[in-house]
Amino acid sequence: MSGKIERQISPANDIFQKNELAAEFLQISAIAQILWDRGWAERNAGNFSINVTGLFTTKELDCLSFYPFFPLVKQYPDLARTLFLLSGTGTRMRDMANNPVENVCFVYVNESGSAYHLIDENPGDTSARPTSELPTHLAIQQQLLQKKSPDKVVLHAHVTELIALTQLAQFTSEKAVNSLLWGMHPETILFLPDGVGFIPYTIPGTESIAMATLKGFENHKVVLWEKHGCMTVARTLSEAFDNLDILAKSSKIYFLCKSTGQEPEGLNNLQLKEIREYPPGETPVFKKPDFSI
Repeated sequence: MSGKIERQISPANDIFQKNELAAEFLQISAIAQILWDRGWAERNAGNFSINVTGLFTTKELDCLSFYPFFPLVKQYPDLARTLFLLSGTGTRMRDMANNPVENVCFVYVNESGSAYHLIDENPGDTSARPTSELPTHLAIQQQLLQKKSPDKVVLHAHVTELIALTQLAQFTSEKAVNSLLWGMHPETILFLPDGVGFIPYTIPGTESIAMATLKGFENHKVVLWEKHGCMTVARTLSEAFDNLDILAKSSKIYFLCKSTGQEPEGLNNLQLKEIREYPPGETPVFKKPDFSI
């Protein structure tokens, strides 16, 4: 271990214990538990990244360039000097819920965006590695910065209800799946008015699915991968979960209706139009009925 790294032991510990991160770790613990309980993150499935750069001072970030670094296959120039909190590769959400600190890692992108420094409480010990989906997360995080989006979180999960939905041939197009999801529950169009992006089945972990996902996030908050799962972006991890929860509810309503042997009626176009006219948090003002004869 080099002398420079030894002198950085305290800053690393300070990072993990930083008061501003307490809320992030609480959210990670709570959401990880829900994902596990729902069965949306079986075994070591599911991963996330959180841009926490804004919680640190320039001086604190300067200390991170001494840590072990790893070259990236692609450069992410817009992510230069950004710090991310990520789920660790091979970690399980059930373990994340019990001890988030031990199951996450910090990744600090260098000044050129060509490599990242792995920040660990024990410098020199590189056993903790970021999720294997790191390139996809970095690409999406860079896109968010380029768009000047307030979203700082990327979450991937295997939402059972949505995977089941894309097993049905009639819902393997963006138009069809959005029509169904919007029609089953008013909350869906209220909070996700742009619907979901849809990617026909592609082998996970490939460059093609990564590029398709980026394209999907150009106009959507959620991207659905056929027969696999989904990714979503949001301002917080809790909000990211909410996006998936709303969609899962719509899917569940559809399957419950079908289980009765009936075809769900769904919201009609006029009803959907009325909902679109009122942003989240506002109560529609309806015209008072005229009871005069």
